[in-house]
Amino acid sequence: MTTYSALAPAATRPAAPPLTILQKVLLLLGAVLFDGLFWEQRAALNMLLFTLFVVAAVLAGLPRHAPQWRSGYFWLTLGGTALSALMVAVYGSSAALLACWASLTAWLGYVNQPKLKLVGFALLTGLGNVWNAADRLLQLVRVPHNLSGQMSRSRYYGRLLLLPLGALLLFHFLFVLANPRYAAFTGRLLTLLGNILTRIFAHLSVPHLLFMLLGLLLTAGALLILPLHFFTDQESAFGEFVRRQRDRVASFAVPRPDFRTQTFRVLDLRKEYQIALAMLALVNLLLLVVNAIDIRWLWFGFVPAPGFDLTQFVHEGTYVLILSILVAMAIVLRFFRRNLNFYQAGLPALRWAATIWIVQNMVLAGSVGLRNYYYIVHTGLAYKRIGVYGFLLLTLFGLITILLKIWQQRSAYSLVRLNTLAAYAVMLLFAVGNWEAWMVRYNLQPRFRQVDYGFLLDMPDRILPQLAAREASLTGRALNRDNGYGRWETLPLGEARYHLHARIRAFQAQQGRRSWLSYTWADYQAARYFDAHPATDVRYAAVCH
Repeated sequence: MTTYSALAPAATRPAAPPLTILQKVLLLLGAVLFDGLFWEQRAALNMLLFTLFVVAAVLAGLPRHAPQWRSGYFWLTLGGTALSALMVAVYGSSAALLACWASLTAWLGYVNQPKLKLVGFALLTGLGNVWNAADRLLQLVRVPHNLSGQMSRSRYYGRLLLLPLGALLLFHFLFVLANPRYAAFTGRLLTLLGNILTRIFAHLSVPHLLFMLLGLLLTAGALLILPLHFFTDQESAFGEFVRRQRDRVASFAVPRPDFRTQTFRVLDLRKEYQIALAMLALVNLLLLVVNAIDIRWLWFGFVPAPGFDLTQFVHEGTYVLILSILVAMAIVLRFFRRNLNFYQAGLPALRWAATIWIVQNMVLAGSVGLRNYYYIVHTGLAYKRIGVYGFLLLTLFGLITILLKIWQQRSAYSLVRLNTLAAYAVMLLFAVGNWEAWMVRYNLQPRFRQVDYGFLLDMPDRILPQLAAREASLTGRALNRDNGYGRWETLPLGEARYHLHARIRAFQAQQGRRSWLSYTWADYQAARYFDAHPATDVRYAAVCH
């Protein structure tokens, strides 16, 4: 397939290769499938079906000896696409949907450029291919250069068909007049055709037409793999390890001012080493004091005093400590970015000072995790608390990769590559978890006498069986909710039960109206639970009256 860029001027852009019959059929089929699966539907089983169609169509078009089959990133993102699409059909969560779209786009980026390694560049390549595909579709509807020749050819064939068509119409009218059954048959056929056209145009609207165009565009971006080399060329300039740049190595002379520009020369390696070692020694000493206090205070036998503001303790302390860890990582990256990696006179001392600094930041990350843990133990689980642990996992992984940079002289590109893979893995981890169900089970344990029940009622429908099964445990608890203005208010027990059963009845009514394309396994299980527990309706009636 000829390589071209949609960003190139039209005068210099080479002619795009014509679409094959198979590509045209797949484009039409994919656009129709997208419209049928997603118009006025939520992402659920339909997302799995469309993903399977795209993956099957792309894999069928790959040659047997294509380089994509030998790319580990190709298989990694393909597995992530299949897993996340399955999770959309199982849970229908936003995390699973985001992971599915990101995985599919990144996988298509690796299909486009199998030499890519960065997940971010693959994602951008997949998105860029949509732009190229849109330009390719526009070329199909542009007026051809030989329009006059094609029109004359059309007139020629039109004149040839004029006589046969006239004869066909003449005999049709004669048979209608001569044969009543033929007239009735053709009448029914025309009526059926008219009904079909009426139904088609009855469902068409401006939003629907725009949605169909969106489906055609996304299908073209997935199925028309038009080579995009921009990000591959950018990545080819990076290496896995730091290289010594001799042209930047200054002499060991004392820097002198340049009176013409009023600036100083770049510090030589010895001066830069002394600054780095002094800074690492000072911040290590400071962090040692902070870690000693946290270990003594938090790590062993921490019990909040009466009136202790646990929310402020966790929120502000966590954010500040995370910022501190990020600054620490930036400091190490700054000092080990270039030729200090090759300063043999002081490299061992600098490496050990930086290693101690990284290890101390790991201890600091452990303190952040303990703060988050105490908040969960005393107040319950929430999305942000789970997100903090996901971020801490990425932080610890990032600190480990910085150790690799220090001792193996890895480049910043290597760190970005490894950490984006870790971020992708964490995104898949969030996609496969039924986090809301776990939060309900945890927050409604008997030991919690105060519960943010409004938060639980705002969760997706799939957790309603969990709430219904634990309804009896609400008695004797202090139920709260956010009033929408950042303030807490008491939620009476009767009102809490009323809202719960109102949601259950609304879910049952909505589930009965849903198309099978919008089904998820979790909602199917929830509907089965309430079908097996009809007493829910009785309790609802008692609450309402």
